[in-house]
Amino acid sequence: MAANYRTSKYRTTSLSERDKSGFYVYGNTVRQAETLPRKTKSPYSQQTKRTSSRVVKNRNRAMSISPAYAVFLTAAAVCAVLICVLYLNLQSEVVSRSENVTAMQEQLADLTEANNTAYNSAADSVNLETVRDRAMNEMGMVYAAQGTIVEYDIPESGVLAKSSDVLK
Repeated sequence: MAANYRTSKYRTTSLSERDKSGFYVYGNTVRQAETLPRKTKSPYSQQTKRTSSRVVKNRNRAMSISPAYAVFLTAAAVCAVLICVLYLNLQSEVVSRSENVTAMQEQLADLTEANNTAYNSAADSVNLETVRDRAMNEMGMVYAAQGTIVEYDIPESGVLAKSSDVLK
């Protein structure tokens, strides 16, 4: 018998019955709908009624913007906009100069590569054996022999000879 005892207070119903009547509550107590509390006047509205006209006048004056303050705010806004425009101009100059530097670096790399290629091809085209062969056979040059080399002593002044015929 204990197995047939229901632990749930709510009866399950089909979807169509649920739409019509909602849930059925077993038991002897039915919940009462709670009433909303009455609206009370806000303390701010009571405070404005109690304040004097002098206080209200001072508050209104404090809330309004004086012409000098309006001019100051306008000048500050204009200065802020000008600073932003100048910053954006400087930023665009930095970007354009950076792009220019990058283009020049690429050009330098290309020129350096072309220069190295030309130098290597020039160095590879010169064959020292061919130069020695042409110098000895076509131009009659020979290697220096013992006694054909003349050595000079150069003085510290760097002058090798003085002419006595120099006009004074």
